[in-house]
This record gives sequence, structure tokens and C-alpha cells, in this order.
Amino acid sequence: MTTTKNESGTRELTGKRALVTGGSRGIGAAVVRQLRDAGAEVLTTARSTATPVPEGVTFVEADVRTRAGAKTLAAAAQEVLGGVDILVNNAGGAGPFRQTADIPDEEWQDQLDLNYLASVRLDALLVPGMRERGSGAIVHVSSAATPFAPAPFLHYTAAKAALENYSRGLALELAPSGVRVNIVSPGRTETPGGEATRAEWARLLPGPGADNAGVPLGRMGRPDDIADAVLFLVSDRASWVTGNILTVDGGEFPRG
Repeated sequence: MTTTKNESGTRELTGKRALVTGGSRGIGAAVVRQLRDAGAEVLTTARSTATPVPEGVTFVEADVRTRAGAKTLAAAAQEVLGGVDILVNNAGGAGPFRQTADIPDEEWQDQLDLNYLASVRLDALLVPGMRERGSGAIVHVSSAATPFAPAPFLHYTAAKAALENYSRGLALELAPSGVRVNIVSPGRTETPGGEATRAEWARLLPGPGADNAGVPLGRMGRPDDIADAVLFLVSDRASWVTGNILTVDGGEFPRG
């Protein structure tokens, strides 16, 4: 098992308390593992306990799409960790996919709840403690495809675009308090959810880019590629970084 260490040879997040949403599989599971291996005390959540979490990590079942779920999670973080120094809002998902005019209101709302408002609600509950301590690191997980917004995915990309706009504003608001807010935007990554989305993408939008041919570095991302970026942004190595989007996509979706 790989252990992340800083230049002095000690685990760089020792003494930090971290909360990761959507941490039972895929990118979230890699983030949980890397934070734990770097010395953080980690609590994570998902809507079910279908996948075991790593040894030493606390799991709380909660649905972060709801206000009640966010409150349950924030209360658990206070009870188990005594507060949160690191917050990674990773929970998200896309679909079902339809032409824009066919997307019903409830699906727009579901995408907003999962991919945008879940972060807003949890931040609102946990940021006051960070402000009081004068430190904290928040990472919101978006999507590298957000600026390109293909029609069947508009409810998903619109929610992620809102998340990015909100994150930049929150970063400016919290910077004087010593709390940093950044965004990681993954490209196509080898996860169960990613595979399902790519299959639907290929069905609805056939053509170039349906496989690795569209990735300049020639391969899919791995969950640890994304977790590496998250680990950097929550560590002291990124102590002068806030309000930024770190796109991790093999060069597929460059941003100007």
C-alpha cells in the first residue's frame, strides 16, 4: 500500500480531519484511501454500504441530495471527528439522458440537488467551524466536459457549471478567513459510473471521441489520478492556491 509523505518523511495530513462524500467507490474511494494513507482521520458517506470502506475509515449512510442528509452528515462529522479540516464534495452523477426539451422538472431538480446543492448545503453547515479555526480546505469535484455541454447532458453540465461558479465566489469570500476552496474537474475516468455515462454518450452522440482516441495522453484516467489532484489541493503544498479549477483529463478538454 502506498503511503503519501511530505519532504520531512512524515505523513503530511497527520492531525487533519477529512470528510469525503460519495466515497464508497470510484474516484471517491481513491480519495478516501489517499487521505487516510496521508495520515488524515477520514469519514465518508454514500447512499448505501454496498462497498466496504478501507480499514480505519468511518462510514455514515446518508443521501447528500437532501437537506436532512446533509444535516445527518454534518452532525456525524462533529460527533466522530470533532470538526472538519478537509471537505471533499465528490458525490455526483449524470443521467438519465434526454433531449433538453424532454427533461422533466424533477430530473433538472435531481441533478441540481446532487451535483450542486449537495455541496452548497454541506458547506453551509461546515464552513462556520473552519472560519472559527481560521483554516480549512474544500474541494468540489466537477467535470472536464462542463464547458462543452452536449444537449442530452445539459441538466448535468448546467449543475456542474453552477458548482464551478459558486466555488469561485466562495473561495473569494472565505480567503480572508484562511479557508481555501478549489475545484477538480476529471475527464473520462475508469469508474463504474463513468463507464455507464460513456456508453450512453456513445449511443446518443456517436463519432470521434467515443473512445481513447480523443485523449491526447492516450488512456483513460484512473481514480488515483484524480485523487492525486485532490490530495495536492487539500495539502499545505497548495497553501497559496484557491478559487482554481484543476482539470485532470489527459489533455482532452483544455481550458483557456
